[in-house]
Amino acid sequence: MKNIKHTMVCVTQQKTCERLIKVGVELREKHGGELYVVHVAPEGYNILGNSHEGEALEYLFEISKEFDAEMTVLRSSNVEKTIYDYCDKKNIGRVVMGESQEVVEENSMTLRIRKKFEEKVNMTIIPT
Repeated sequence: MKNIKHTMVCVTQQKTCERLIKVGVELREKHGGELYVVHVAPEGYNILGNSHEGEALEYLFEISKEFDAEMTVLRSSNVEKTIYDYCDKKNIGRVVMGESQEVVEENSMTLRIRKKFEEKVNMTIIPT
């Protein structure tokens, strides 16, 4: 049996992440496998306490469902490790992320995750 690698899309609590999911759908159609949509929320943060963020995540859940993707919200104080561990657990071969908004580019989350994956995962970074 062929070892199919799956695709994961990392989203924030913004409705505009729909565009990232659509890129993930295209990659799944091209390469096969499953599509996973993941949001990592800080431990102790009340997502439902913020109506805009809760509404945005609910919207992204609906978009994910529409494209036959599994969406998961994970809690962690270490985003990079959580994403890395999830990729390992789900046999992820492709990751789609939005470009980081962090000011210090050489230490941006996107770059830190890319370095952690090295050659293990194909990263697609979508500009803002």
